[in-house]
Amino acid sequence: MTNPTPHLTTKEMERIPAPFERERVEELLKLFGKAARAHQLYLPNNPVYKSAHDALRAGFKPIWSEVDELALAFTESEVKWEGETVLEERTKSSDSLPWIFYKDGVREVRMLRGFENEELDKLLSILQRVRKASPDEDDLLTMLWQGDFVFLRYRYVDLSVEQSVPLADGGEALAASHEDPRESVEEEESSPSRTGVVSMSDFDGTLYFLDEKEIEYLQSEVQREYETDLRQNVISVLLDIFEQQTEPAIRNEVAEVLDNLMLHMLSAGQFHNVAYLVRESLVAVQRAAELLPAQRDQLSLLPSRLSAPEPLTQLLQSLDESHDLPASADVLELFDQLRGTALGTVLDWLGKLQNTRLRPMLEQAASRLAAQNTAELVKLIGSATPHVALEAIKRAGSLQTPAAVAPIAKVLTEGNTELHLAAVQALSEIGSPGALQALERAVDDPDRDVRIAAIRVIQARAYRPALAKLDGIIKGKAVREADRTEKMAVFEAYGTLCGESGVAFLDNTLNGKSMFGRRDEPDIRACAAVALGRIKTASAQAALQKAAGEKDVVVRNAVSRALRGASST
Repeated sequence: MTNPTPHLTTKEMERIPAPFERERVEELLKLFGKAARAHQLYLPNNPVYKSAHDALRAGFKPIWSEVDELALAFTESEVKWEGETVLEERTKSSDSLPWIFYKDGVREVRMLRGFENEELDKLLSILQRVRKASPDEDDLLTMLWQGDFVFLRYRYVDLSVEQSVPLADGGEALAASHEDPRESVEEEESSPSRTGVVSMSDFDGTLYFLDEKEIEYLQSEVQREYETDLRQNVISVLLDIFEQQTEPAIRNEVAEVLDNLMLHMLSAGQFHNVAYLVRESLVAVQRAAELLPAQRDQLSLLPSRLSAPEPLTQLLQSLDESHDLPASADVLELFDQLRGTALGTVLDWLGKLQNTRLRPMLEQAASRLAAQNTAELVKLIGSATPHVALEAIKRAGSLQTPAAVAPIAKVLTEGNTELHLAAVQALSEIGSPGALQALERAVDDPDRDVRIAAIRVIQARAYRPALAKLDGIIKGKAVREADRTEKMAVFEAYGTLCGESGVAFLDNTLNGKSMFGRRDEPDIRACAAVALGRIKTASAQAALQKAAGEKDVVVRNAVSRALRGASST
């Protein structure tokens, strides 16, 4: 939280010339308003959203060419810079930028160089939340505190509840209704038949004329015949010959024809027929009599040969480069015939895929292969290729595979940050006692995001064996050096798990004083209030009530929020 700092008086500021033209700041605020509206109305992938944000970031460049920080002051209806009004909005509504800041006590905002790249989107998101917030939700000052800004400084005044001005409803809704146009349809009159032309209607009453149902049946059969894929019939005939003819030369020739046919169908994208060939070949091998070992292997090893890295990579590459993809059902049917050894190649290719339309098919195929080959999936978690290990961890979590706990726990000690985050998520999804025990190690991870993710999972799962570790953290020095988000996560988890046994410590943290009469830092006290709100016992409520009149606005807001949360349960 930025503490108030002494500033020049209005008369002193008027005597100091502005560092550059006021029009630059006015233009920047116009761009800010457009970006705020785009942030509210469009998704991040929308071109309007992107162009508005890019224009706003570009608007900071003329400012930074002159100064390293931009200070804006707020009144009820004006935004001032260097004592001059650069934006004026008389309406006190949720669409008024000066009123949004002024009503919650924020009187000055200072944006430092780099703010537009690091924290602009965070501020726009907070302003959007404030516009939609109900009276019971957090105010702007609390949201700014939770945002933990580095490139944004702000000064505020402490407003009492009685002095707060209610947020006026802003914006107008326009509605317009349009009747759907109706298209008129003109009736066409049939032209009289020409002389000498035979009409089918002349035969309707003849003795041997087909009735309507018979005509429909014939038409459907003709259509079905045209749509029939004869490749499967050819495959069936060849396999029948393979089963019935015991002559080795004939069977070798049939096997060779089937091999060539499979290659042609793969290149033509006939995956449904290739799957049929592989599936029926395995059946034919089981039924054929007097089969030589070499002939048995030639057909029974078709799935293994397709699953080998080289042919499967060529197949996936051709799919990735294809503009006309086969039906999703055909792709899945083919991949269902592959062996577990294909899983590594498929997961590896997911990290290289360029065709966005192929991705959902391959994702589904990978998930089905993983479900059918758990042992191979567990082995791939330790792959030396990072994105293969990452995909394996994700699928082990979604399949809730208990056998994957040990290799995932090993990843927590060896992998990179991305793998650690995926491991935490997977262990959370598995949710077994062993998984949660392995997850507890991530609380000490070197990366802050991994630690926070692990702590939140422990809280969500109410994993009480981790209470001793959390107790050591909140009573140690490391938590005081952590950022606000991590502090809040640790205290919330502790409050969820500790119960009545933690009230005394949290009460002392919130309300106690040192031997010199000093209280703990506001961030720690606010986090202690949040933790007490999680306990929801009479003693926890009493501790919160003692701090209800706290002077520090951040601590007081946290206490108020904790009391409201407890009373609503």
